[in-house]
Amino acid sequence: MPNRKRLKSYTIPLSTFENAMHQFDQAAGKLNIDKGLLEFIKYPKRSIIVKLPVRMDDGTFEMFTGYRVQHSTVRGPAKGGIRYHPNVDLDEVQALAAWMTWKCAVVNIPFGGGKGGICCDPSKMSTNELERLTRRYAASFYDTFGPETDIPAPDVNTNEQTMAWIMDTYSMRSQRTVTSVVTGKPLCIGGSRGRHDATGAGVVITVREALKHLKMNPEKSTAAVQGFGNVGSIAALHLFRLGVKVTHVCDVFGGLTNSKGIDIEALIKYVKEHKKVVGFPGAKPLDIKKLLYAKVDILVPAALENQITEKNAARVKAKIIAEGANGPVTPEADVILKKNKVFVIPDILCNAGGVTVSYFEWVQDRIGYFWTEEEVNERMERILTEAFDGVLKIALENKVDLRMAAFMVAIQRVVEVVQLRGIYA
Repeated sequence: MPNRKRLKSYTIPLSTFENAMHQFDQAAGKLNIDKGLLEFIKYPKRSIIVKLPVRMDDGTFEMFTGYRVQHSTVRGPAKGGIRYHPNVDLDEVQALAAWMTWKCAVVNIPFGGGKGGICCDPSKMSTNELERLTRRYAASFYDTFGPETDIPAPDVNTNEQTMAWIMDTYSMRSQRTVTSVVTGKPLCIGGSRGRHDATGAGVVITVREALKHLKMNPEKSTAAVQGFGNVGSIAALHLFRLGVKVTHVCDVFGGLTNSKGIDIEALIKYVKEHKKVVGFPGAKPLDIKKLLYAKVDILVPAALENQITEKNAARVKAKIIAEGANGPVTPEADVILKKNKVFVIPDILCNAGGVTVSYFEWVQDRIGYFWTEEEVNERMERILTEAFDGVLKIALENKVDLRMAAFMVAIQRVVEVVQLRGIYA
């Protein structure tokens, strides 16, 4: 037979929800917990799909599909963001809701996991169209949302204004002002100081603790940040202020590189004016695809899911991956990264600063007393540092990576509450 070129084969990639379930199964296998109980906490409690008719500015109607998933309410109300994106589907929202359950448990705040989204392209919609879409979505989930049942927050392509519309819609239906129904609101209607920066700042708190553990000097370290939205830009800024040299950044439009380091404060000002990093005079252009393979100490994927996969994980040169996004590394990639001794700070720990300060906002709204930004930041730092130390302790004791350890901690905390509450029949 003639010689044939052998093609490199890859396994069929898991869907985002399958990814989340695989991570759960791996950690659960390390714990001595009843299988039936594990099945109870593994899958979403409730998944809802709605059709949203919206009158567009030209007078026509367009139909959108909205989702809300409550993965768990065992430890408290479902908590999770709402994203607007053309790729939003039930699989993605279920995975994100599950990760929220484990994220809240890892940092030990009294929430369960939820997530929502609308399949749409907000870049092609006017402000008025987005408001009508948001209010229709909020009205459709009026019986689902509530300060003690399900509390939304901003996510991809949603923001403080989106939360204000949801809060107002819910309040009008309730005939009273209910600020605690959402978090991530503007300050003047019950938002919390420190919330805007919380997720990105929290990423860098965990990076700082990882650097200490690995005995690496921040001022002699370099970093690349994928994504320059709220999480990526704030993470880059806090790395810059920590003394880390940020040499690579990118957004959806393009990338930048400067071996001497990029002035992140100047770049943020530039992006506020130009809406993208492309063209910034303090760095050279960079192909977006090359950022993940930059020769840096720290890589922060802060864009969307499934960025580092079986196909490209071996090309990653960073010593630390700090998951600013949810699910940026697939299970197949995890195996390769572990073999290459890459220290991965998992999303359910790394980007938990956002939900931690969302919890603070919810508390402040309910008691009607608001903290200073210094108080918020001090409380967040304590919670994230304690969470990192606890997860690292489990990782070292059980000789597992940080992701496995974080899931082990989270699963045990949820199971403990289930066993104490019992199963209602």
